[in-house]
Amino acid sequence: MTAPTELRVSKDRKLLAVTFPGHGPFELPAEMLRVLSPSAEVQGHSPDQRVTVPGKRDVTIVKIEPVGNYAVRITFDDFHDTGIFTWAYLRTLGEEKESRWQSYLDELQEKGMSRDR
Repeated sequence: MTAPTELRVSKDRKLLAVTFPGHGPFELPAEMLRVLSPSAEVQGHSPDQRVTVPGKRDVTIVKIEPVGNYAVRITFDDFHDTGIFTWAYLRTLGEEKESRWQSYLDELQEKGMSRDR
């Protein structure tokens, strides 16, 4: 997977723009990145262990650190920092943003959870 040509965090720290060669930027909200984090804490060690994370509407990105030449670690203001976001995963989130977000919203509703704290 080709590395992005640019990663840019918005001034309010609520949006990450990821630009890949030959493709305009994918705008990924911090909330989406947090609730769909690839970490074991969120994804578990198998699909049946995946956790629905509520209450992250106002989460922000505190920092982004490179991990080798293949990924970044994103630290959020709720101190979650264990997800390694590979270039492939960021691209997938960008390409499937609408469907993944809707699935998350549907899960919240089914479980009686909210995006708010």
